[in-house]
Amino acid sequence: MKIMVEVFITDIKRKCQAMEIVTSMKKAYPKLKVNFDMDETGLPFPEGHTVLRVEGEDIYTEQIILMAKKLQLNCEIMEE
Repeated sequence: MKIMVEVFITDIKRKCQAMEIVTSMKKAYPKLKVNFDMDETGLPFPEGHTVLRVEGEDIYTEQIILMAKKLQLNCEIMEE
């Protein structure tokens, strides 16, 4: 059992948006741990972004990105 961590950048601007995606992800993937850090820069995406961290055994990256897009958010994997 190997735990993976995937980090995404998003253009979430308000905590209510962040909570909406966290709630949706937890319903769809209850075994994942999901949290976020809000954008502190105020710059436009992608320079200014909110960090979404997902931790678990199976992380479905493409489905997470699609879920964010359905909520009208930009979302992509953070490059190392």
